[in-house]
This record gives sequence, C-alpha cells and structure tokens, in this order.
Amino acid sequence: MPAVVSPSIEQEVLHHLREAIIVFDPYANRIINVNPALCELLDYSAEALRDQQVTHLFAGEYAALILFTQAVLDKGSGWTDELVLRTQCGKPLEVEVFASKLPHQLNPCISAIVHDKYRLQLLHERAEANVFVRKGITEWKRVEKIFADMERENRLLLEAVGEGIYGVNAEGKTTFVNSAAERILGWTAEELVGKKIHPIMHHTHPDGSHYPSHDCPIYAAFHDGVVHRIENEVFWHKDGTPIPVEYVSTPVVEHGQLVGAVVVFRDVRERKQAEEKLHAALREVEELKQRLELENAYLQEEIRTGHNYKEIVGSSTAIQRLINQIDLVAATDANVLVTGESGTGKELIARAIHGASKRCGRPLIRVNCAAIPRELFESEFFGHIRGAFTGATTDRTGRFELADGGTLFLDEVGEIPLELQSKLLRVLQEGQFEKVGESKTRKVDVRIIAATNRNLQEMVQDKHFREDLYFRLNVFPIDSIPLRSRIEDIPLLVTHFLNHACEKFNKQGLVLSKGDMKLLMAYDWPGNIRELQNVIERAVILSRGNRLTLDLPQSTNKHLHAEMLRTTISGETIMTRQSLHEMERDNIIRALQLCGGKIFGEDGAAVMLGLKPTTLASRIKRLGINKQTLKSETGRA
Repeated sequence: MPAVVSPSIEQEVLHHLREAIIVFDPYANRIINVNPALCELLDYSAEALRDQQVTHLFAGEYAALILFTQAVLDKGSGWTDELVLRTQCGKPLEVEVFASKLPHQLNPCISAIVHDKYRLQLLHERAEANVFVRKGITEWKRVEKIFADMERENRLLLEAVGEGIYGVNAEGKTTFVNSAAERILGWTAEELVGKKIHPIMHHTHPDGSHYPSHDCPIYAAFHDGVVHRIENEVFWHKDGTPIPVEYVSTPVVEHGQLVGAVVVFRDVRERKQAEEKLHAALREVEELKQRLELENAYLQEEIRTGHNYKEIVGSSTAIQRLINQIDLVAATDANVLVTGESGTGKELIARAIHGASKRCGRPLIRVNCAAIPRELFESEFFGHIRGAFTGATTDRTGRFELADGGTLFLDEVGEIPLELQSKLLRVLQEGQFEKVGESKTRKVDVRIIAATNRNLQEMVQDKHFREDLYFRLNVFPIDSIPLRSRIEDIPLLVTHFLNHACEKFNKQGLVLSKGDMKLLMAYDWPGNIRELQNVIERAVILSRGNRLTLDLPQSTNKHLHAEMLRTTISGETIMTRQSLHEMERDNIIRALQLCGGKIFGEDGAAVMLGLKPTTLASRIKRLGINKQTLKSETGRA
C-alpha cells in the first residue's frame, strides 16, 4: 500500500529547503516526493523524477544501495558517500546521502538529503582549513575518528548480510571479503585480499571444462559497466568441491571511471538438491503414470474378453479334473505350462489360475510370442530407453515390468528365439533384468504361465528350445483337453455361447433343435472350442425368426445332413452316420464282453478289433461305454 505524505505544512517545508531531498519507498522501488533543490541538482522536472524508479537514479549502484537502505531501515538513519546518481543527461554525480526512516507512515519510507560530493568536498576543505587554523591538530584527530567510526559502521553492516559479498578492482584483485563469503567458500579474507579471485575460485565450469578469465562475467562488469546476473554456475570451495551459486556482479565507478566490481552471491546447493529430488519424484510419478495407463489398457482388455474362472464351462470328468488342477496350483507361485491344441482354451486356463491366486489384485499381462518380430523380442519383454536403437524415440516399459507383482502369460512360448531364451531364464531364476540400452538392473516379482501347441520336449531334443528353460516353465504341467474328447460338454458350451451371441447381436428367442444338437455332437471339431464358438455366432447372425441356421463345413454336412434317417437309392439301402455310430458301439461292446472288459494285452479287445489300445480307450469314452453299459447289454443279450 503506497505511503501517504501530508501535502500541507510538510510539503511547504520540503519545497523551501535548499538541500536536495528525495522521499522514496524502498520496497516498491518508487519515488514518492522530491523538492526543487533535487530537481535542480539532477536537471529533472519534479514530474519526471516521480515517474522514475529509485534504482534508475542510482544506476550501477544496486548492491551498495541495498546495503545502505537496509541499514537505514534497521537503525532508523544512516549516511554513505559510496553512491552515484545519474543526471538527466546520464552524467554520473557522486553524492553523500544522509537518510532517515520516516515515522507515522503506512509503509516504511526513507527521506534522504543528497549532497553533491564534489561541491561538499570544497565546502569541507574550506571549513577544515578554517578549523585547522583556529584549532590545529586536535580538531583534525576528532574528524578522523568520526570517519573511522563511519567506516566501522559500514563494515558491520557488510558483515551482517547473509549473502556472500566481495569486491574486485580493475585488475581483478580482491579488495574485501565479508564473513558470509568466507564461510561459503572456505577461504579467509587474508587468503583472498590482494589476489586475483578468478584463478582461485572461478577457474572451471560445472562440467569441469576450463573457464577463461576473459569470459568471466565478474570481470566483465568493470570492463563494460553492465550489471551481470548469472545463474547455474559454480564457485570452487577451498577443498576442491563445486558450490552451485547465483550471483550479481555490479560495476563500481569513481570519477566517471570503472574501477572494479562488487559481487553478491548466494549458495544454492540446498535448492538444487531439492530441485533434483523434485525432478526425480516427477520422473517416478510419470513412469508410474505410464505403467498404470498400460495396466489399465490390459485390464480394459480383460473386461472386454469377459473371461473368468467361473466360465470354464463343462461337467465332464476331464473338466472336473482340470478344475481340480487349477485349484491346486493357483494357491502357489509355481510356474505353469499349459499344452494342447489351438482353440482349446489355454488362455482361459491361465486367466482362471491368475484369478484364483493371491496375485489377482495385480494384472495378468499377455504376450503373444508368435506375433512379435524377432528383433523386437527383447524390447517387448524388458522395455527400452530412448535412443537405445533406431526408432526408439521414447522410453518403453516392458511386459515383465508391467506384470511386476502379477502374472505374465506367455502364449505360444515355443516361438521365443533361442538367443533370447537365456535372458528369459535369468529373469525366472534371479528376478532381474535390464532394459535395452540401459545398464541399471531392475528387480521384478512375476509368476509365469506359458502355453504352447507345440511339443517342447521334441524341440529340446532338436536343440530348438533350452532344456533348463523348459524345466523352469514345466513346474506344473496342465493339458488343455480337445473338444472331441469331451463331447458330453458340447450342450453346455452351445448354450453358453448361444446366450452370449444373442446378447452380443441383440437377438432373442433363438433355440437349437435336437437335430441341430446331434449334428454338433457328431462333428469332430478340429478347431476345438474356438471353432464351436464361431459356428454358434455365425448361426445367430444367419438366423431368421427364432430358427438357427448351422453352417458346418461342407464335408461334414454331406455325412450328417440325413442324421437318423434311412434312404434307398436305386434299390440299395444306405446307412446313415448314426446307424454306423450305433453299429460301431454295439461291435465294441460285444468285443469287450468276449474279452471280459479287458482292453490291453494280446487277449484284449483292442487286438480283437485291430485298434491301438489308446484309440479304443478314446472311442469307449466318446461312445459313453462303461461297466454299467456292459452289464445291461449282457443281460439284454
């Protein structure tokens, strides 16, 4: 808030005083009032002076002006002869200033009496001559003591300042050093005064390169007469350590000549350390943000797939055995290897294991190893830093880092290049890795679930897959059962996929006939569950009214179109697939009855039927033949 000066008696007195007076607000750097004597001294009009800033009048004396005004505000009054004013034409005018802190003001203001130092010196010399003539040497000593006291007071003010301050002359030699500068730099005033300061504590840039004295802004101040404000430089401590500083180098002018500079500097080590910590924290927050965004994308993908543990559909013995295996391994951190044909639901098994584990609060990250270009495997797994290779314009977080604390699902793990398998093995063994282009070692806690439709044991024998990596992955093997081995689950799966498809395509009231279901159960399903889901979705899309239209492969339709029917062509009786199916079932039952239910061995049913024992066992399971069936068929016979 601007100070208020009474325009009445005080203004009148100020106007008639013959001494040059200026009233200013040191905090706002604003001239409040001047009298005609000051206007005459500086060759300004009163209006022009009031438009000026205080520091503009005391051009080049910023450091000295700050010290003086601070002393006046602290002590209530003060005197100095170290200031220089600028007249309107730019001529320097050395002055003595007597200043007082004004009372009764809203903001602290200073009233200063300004004397032309040259004119005052003439007056003093005349007065002193008269005094000396009258009083002799006694008066001279008294005057000398006064000036000594003034110098001591100025020195005390200089030492009280918390910032480092030192002066240099036109030769670059130190003229004075305050206590704060000694404390910051480790050098004493005795070690610095009279010596060139630049080679002692300003000789080297922060990066260690040489700092020529002709480039030094401190020296430049007394060559070009310009105030130099510098950031991001260092002064060197006596012990050889760099001290980050900010400083102002202000030229000193005497009788119109540049005679040196005053340097006011501040130690900014604590601020720099705080800034570095802040930047490190911001980088960490940014990395965490990117990781969370990537994790969120994966979580959104999981939501869209709509898969979870409860949606492993089926009631067959094979499915019950699979669920028991998931329950057993989910509670551990053991690595799991899921094998089986394409389309049997290996990823669904991985999701079920993760969802039932203690890691379910962290993401399940899926990597399709078959879809990654060979040269990008390492970057995909471990990430890279900017500039690690051509095209690496930004940092990238790898899949292992994303899965930290969670589960990494390596689909088609047999496609991983042999040269990368050793690095993958190291992560599994030690939980450590490095990003591409970075030497920093990072730690991760990741559970691996791998899946493949290839025979990894054969790949190990052929030296296409590392044996030690195979055993690391195959801690708990799970076989994903093909759909043709669990035909009894097809009705449940069809109902499940039909409900989802009706909701997805906004169609209601669609049902399958018994004939449709028999067609579906009689098909071999080489594409397994994925093929079944596609067939149902296609049937929903093609449906008219509430009737589904199944679109099975043409070769299958030729055999199944007339299911459960008999037709006669040219007098010949043609058996349908269902008739053949029943005939095969009856034939197997009779063979089992003759062999006493034995399948294996020379006297087993497999030898009698000319089949492999495993093939016969699979067909017995598919045809639903069991001990109860054999008993009932025997009784009927």
